[in-house]
Amino acid sequence: MDYFDAVVLGIVEGLTEFLPISSTGHLTIAEKALGLDLADPAVTAYTAVIQMGAIAAVIVYFAKDIGRIAKAWFLGLFKPEYRGHLDHRMGWYVIVGTIPVGIAGLLLKGVITGPLRSLWVVAAALIGWSVVMWAAERVARQDRSEKDLRLRDAVGIGLIQVLALIPGVSRSGATISGGLFLGLDRVTATRVSFFFSIPALVAAGLFELPDAMDGDIGLGVALVGIGVAFVVAYATIAWLLRFVAGHPITWFIPYRVALGLLLIGLLATGVMAPT
Repeated sequence: MDYFDAVVLGIVEGLTEFLPISSTGHLTIAEKALGLDLADPAVTAYTAVIQMGAIAAVIVYFAKDIGRIAKAWFLGLFKPEYRGHLDHRMGWYVIVGTIPVGIAGLLLKGVITGPLRSLWVVAAALIGWSVVMWAAERVARQDRSEKDLRLRDAVGIGLIQVLALIPGVSRSGATISGGLFLGLDRVTATRVSFFFSIPALVAAGLFELPDAMDGDIGLGVALVGIGVAFVVAYATIAWLLRFVAGHPITWFIPYRVALGLLLIGLLATGVMAPT
């Protein structure tokens, strides 16, 4: 992997991490198109490592919110008067909502980095989860805002986030859909998706970093990918929050389905190999 590959993959990661179109799916496609070996543990690890650039963008973009939540959560551990505040509760919601995907990621690492890396899986998930996104918008009441969040919402969204370990589903597509099914308004569901992404993707990136460094991927290449992903992701976050305020996530479905069908066609005709 060289610096050109790092720039391309950084752009792909930054554009797709927070849009409901699957960053892992797009990175898998991009890596294949660049001629990289999808079975190489270092390439798989790099996919997780450059996500840290996107997470850094979330942390910077929501720095004030994150600082306020972290402060209220910590103070609430010792001062009962803070425990009823939304910020204190949000801290616990992020922790609780991250546990399922953390456990699943550790237990299923061999499956995630093995059989699920197939482009057949990506194609099927792109199309299949589009149906779920359509259903989420169809039943969405959107009558609950951030102040209405409860622990059961965090558990529900956290469990749905596990499905995003399947390339092609999309972590943001899963969590936003989960929020809509629970009656949250679209902006709240999107903000919760951003907050839940921080510990999950930081942990994934740190966990995979040794594998990426052990391969032929140098520190410079890793840093370039992370840096590019940060810049592009920051712009994407700002755009997405404005977009979902007035548009349903079903706007992304035609693209997901078209890409899934294109992949199926390329794989079925032998133009592209699945792994």
